[in-house]
Amino acid sequence: MFTGLVEELGIVTSLVRAASAGKLIASVSKNLTAAKIGDSIAVNGVCLTVTNIRRNFIEFDLSAATLKYSALADLKVGDRVHLEQALQFSSRLGGHLVSGHVDGTGEIRQKVNRGSDFDLFISIPSDLLCYLVPKGSIAVDGVSLTVVDVQQGLIVVTIVPHTAKTTMLDGKNVGDRVNIEVDMLSKYIERHLRQELSPPNESPMPMLGYLPMGWIDN
Repeated sequence: MFTGLVEELGIVTSLVRAASAGKLIASVSKNLTAAKIGDSIAVNGVCLTVTNIRRNFIEFDLSAATLKYSALADLKVGDRVHLEQALQFSSRLGGHLVSGHVDGTGEIRQKVNRGSDFDLFISIPSDLLCYLVPKGSIAVDGVSLTVVDVQQGLIVVTIVPHTAKTTMLDGKNVGDRVNIEVDMLSKYIERHLRQELSPPNESPMPMLGYLPMGWIDN
């Protein structure tokens, strides 16, 4: 589990893509050098397992599903990525509970400056819109944000100066893909309601947008 609060920005030093799997290597600062093999780290919101550590370089294996369903496949050597270690339950929960199992990708359609802040208008897959409400939580590339508005297949999130300074969202441009994870509580509630409303002796209605926990984890 994660909180959606980025601990540091890593730099992609190697990215290998193959039909069945891949490998990502990122350089990190002293904040994450204490990580161990087997630890979970969210990379742009995708929960990955540390497979090797060499000085200040951390390696991750990428499954075929991760490359297919997340925006990690768009990365290039030299790109900065959001990194967050798994939540310790003795820590303050400053963002919201984030699993690191992304639900899909969105696309930035518009970027509007509003003084010191700016808004991102992000297109969301239609099967995820039912989980999003104004003032609700969403993770965009692993960053915990508040949904300002939901309108015609788009969500609007506001990026404040601190978030712009400590993440790579300020460098996102129209057309860029981002990893999206909706609030997991809304998915559980929908599943429960669909089962409750299913007619007797019939199978529960299929849950739109439901992705089993762990579908994208390595």
